[in-house]
Amino acid sequence: MYAVIQTGGKQYRVAPGDTIRIERVIGKVGEKVNFGSVLAVHTDDKKVLLGSDAGKATVTGKIIEQGRAKKLTVLKFKKTNQYKIQRGHRQNYTAVQVSDIKL
Repeated sequence: MYAVIQTGGKQYRVAPGDTIRIERVIGKVGEKVNFGSVLAVHTDDKKVLLGSDAGKATVTGKIIEQGRAKKLTVLKFKKTNQYKIQRGHRQNYTAVQVSDIKL
């Protein structure tokens, strides 16, 4: 059984036991998280639930880690004007382990 959920403006395909990195969610390590926006559910008996049927399903998980990703370097360069700007960025994330999908 797996589900397609939406959180942080992105969509994820999750199954029980999976660990996903999502946009930062407020909470401490060990707390439970409920994903409200379920887009689709694929059941064990090969049925796909969409729309309002999938909206009734709930996906829950547990926060494993609050962290920051590796640094990305952003470089702006123009060859004739002696123009060079270099910046770094680290995106915050929350690692969540999906515990169960209920219909």
